[in-house]
Amino acid sequence: MTDTRPTQPAPSAPLKLGAVLLAAGAGSRLGGRPKSLLELDGTPLIRRLIKALFDAGIGSVVVVLGHHADAIQNAVQDFPLTRVRNPSPDDGPASSLRLGLRALAKDVDAVIVALADQPLITAADVSDLIAAFKSRGETHMVVPRVNGEPGNPIIVDSALRDEWLAGDVSATGQRWRDANPTRLYWFDSNNSHYRLDIDTPEDITRFRARTGRTLSWSDE
Repeated sequence: MTDTRPTQPAPSAPLKLGAVLLAAGAGSRLGGRPKSLLELDGTPLIRRLIKALFDAGIGSVVVVLGHHADAIQNAVQDFPLTRVRNPSPDDGPASSLRLGLRALAKDVDAVIVALADQPLITAADVSDLIAAFKSRGETHMVVPRVNGEPGNPIIVDSALRDEWLAGDVSATGQRWRDANPTRLYWFDSNNSHYRLDIDTPEDITRFRARTGRTLSWSDE
């Protein structure tokens, strides 16, 4: 007898994900102090974000250091991640991004690009971003958007990673988005975590007023 039952599709292989965490900045608008070492509930922001990435299933994480490299490295030395130092961090985040992408394994399917100064990003936020990536269709970059404004982290596929590594280092990030709107997928969300980062003393004050929680360095 012929079996007429429908054939079940084979389960798709899980995505192999990597992340580049940018932490090379000088913190010039915060008096030259490292934004990523601000503490929330006694934990540096960079440690909170690394944990969120790993808890969301990211297989490999590269942290790009520059200014304050020794202090930041000491804060994350117990995590199983790759550390890369940008010798010219003042060249901007695009130069750090390229170094981070080069340090990742070549066989990752997608790369999350994250900032080290976002205090409220959780594993659930990262997982939601990954889910949006799986629904992106033929586009190459997924960016969260809250009330019409772009946020972070973002996620790019391996083809775009290779394109960035082969091309002009400045043609990444927002410049790439502006030049390639049809290759971009906007992940619209009402989750304000994606829009919140810390650049100035006023940002710290607004964060406390908004959340009732305090950001401070360990020596304050």
